[in-house]
Amino acid sequence: MMFSRLRSDIQCIFERDPAARSRWEVLTCYPGLHALLLYRPAHWCWEHGFKWLGRFISHIARFLTGIEIHPGARIGERVFFDHAMGVVVGETAEIGDGCTIYQGVTLGGTALYKGAKRHPTLGRNVVAGAGAQVLGGFTVGDDAKIGSNAVVTKPVPAGATAVGNPARIIQAELDVKREEAASKMGFSAYGVTQNDDPLSQAMRGLIDSAASQEHQIAMLWGAIEALQGNRTDASCVPGDAARSEHFEAEKLNQLVGK
Repeated sequence: MMFSRLRSDIQCIFERDPAARSRWEVLTCYPGLHALLLYRPAHWCWEHGFKWLGRFISHIARFLTGIEIHPGARIGERVFFDHAMGVVVGETAEIGDGCTIYQGVTLGGTALYKGAKRHPTLGRNVVAGAGAQVLGGFTVGDDAKIGSNAVVTKPVPAGATAVGNPARIIQAELDVKREEAASKMGFSAYGVTQNDDPLSQAMRGLIDSAASQEHQIAMLWGAIEALQGNRTDASCVPGDAARSEHFEAEKLNQLVGK
């Protein structure tokens, strides 16, 4: 059972980290794997009433790996802590099967009273990007993504992406090529998608709309001039009227990251 689970942990790292070269390298050089190996006896101690011993093992694990997992937390199968320095997982946090947690992630609580569900629950195959802060006793749905440095304080629906501070929810877009490639690998690295920022999306929409309007206006002037026999009548055509497109939509889209 123990060796079967270890093989599963190593295999999931190979599936999600192209830098992994050999099983020996993963076993000896991946602190995320070491943190999981130490978490399990700590969790067993916690569940069987050896609270101090569980905390002490988790404290040793924190010292050795830089990853702090409370022994009371619940972690599923095939969870990958990638790099993971500075990760903090609270006492009542739950991490579902197949999740990927990057460095600097906090699964923290906002309540100060004991005996309550203070920390978040991550569903299956959730990706939490570097520096993400997920704070509170709510649920992040299956296959959701938490963008890097996002601050999430409310539930995230299954398949959605949360980005920004405070986090904004973006529903998944299945036709994005990057996400299609990521889905073949089973996850999206660092919780990043092609259309993460809704503010940038709004700006792109306005830019595209302005470019389309200028194109239509230029076509109208062309039609008017054609009707007038290619002659400009000063009484009906203002001297400063634009007869060609000058709106540089492509440059503006590059500025907002399209």
